[in-house]
Amino acid sequence: MSRRIILSWCISFASFLSVLGQSVIKESQKFYSNLLNKDVSYSIYLPDGYGLSERTYPVLYLLHGWTDDETSWIQMGDMQAITDRAIMQGLAAKMIVVMPNAWETWYVNSYDGKFPYEDMFFEELIPYIQRTYKARTEKQFRAIAGLSMGGYGAFLYTLHHPEYFTACAPLSAAIYTENQMKKALNTDRGKLFDKLYGKGNLTPYWYENSVLYLLERMEDGVSLNVLYYIDCGDDDTLLHGNNLAHELLREKNIAHEFRVRDGGHTWTYWRTALPSVLEFISKRFRRS
Repeated sequence: MSRRIILSWCISFASFLSVLGQSVIKESQKFYSNLLNKDVSYSIYLPDGYGLSERTYPVLYLLHGWTDDETSWIQMGDMQAITDRAIMQGLAAKMIVVMPNAWETWYVNSYDGKFPYEDMFFEELIPYIQRTYKARTEKQFRAIAGLSMGGYGAFLYTLHHPEYFTACAPLSAAIYTENQMKKALNTDRGKLFDKLYGKGNLTPYWYENSVLYLLERMEDGVSLNVLYYIDCGDDDTLLHGNNLAHELLREKNIAHEFRVRDGGHTWTYWRTALPSVLEFISKRFRRS
């Protein structure tokens, strides 16, 4: 068999495989942030058929927890296999999933303005994703989710920027009460919060970034036009803050679902939560 025939067969076989469709994960991609004056790493999931299609796709921003990075949802959360399966079963829409690195920022701008992560997210990251990938740009086709620190970040972003997201799914969100913040003083986490919110943790700037405080102060009847899916384990120490957020959403008549399942603050819990998250946000993407 000639080399030309073999090469032609290989090309045809490769084309056949691409038609079958396989999702693609690109880990630790980078773009330069002028606001942060450094590279920001992100990983991205592209659904099967992405490279062959001219269509644009809805986008889920999937945020990691404290001490994790842009690879954690892939390497520990098994998100590629879970997302592939949900799409194949028709439970989830084909979507792009973006997983940015947030270091230990808790997804907020530092109080001193030296590291404006939140500004970067909205002014640079989202526009970069929309320029670089085949992403839908309308609010209707953009959602956000995350675990622990990332659950807090996801919730906070919809309160600061409700015009950006159609759905939000905080998992085991690190929603702290005033008492919990007081207890964190002088701990490793409290010292980090000093750098983020100002010395003493319970600063005016912390209140500006407190999910519970923002919900409490929200005027009755305000429509965020964001649907929430809150999920936290019954053995999780963060359950109290999630319960309070649930009660406040009920008081404000903000549409949401609240799940308390058996489990703790573990990747086992978050892996079992992800299929329901994908199904929930896909209903918004599909306008169902």
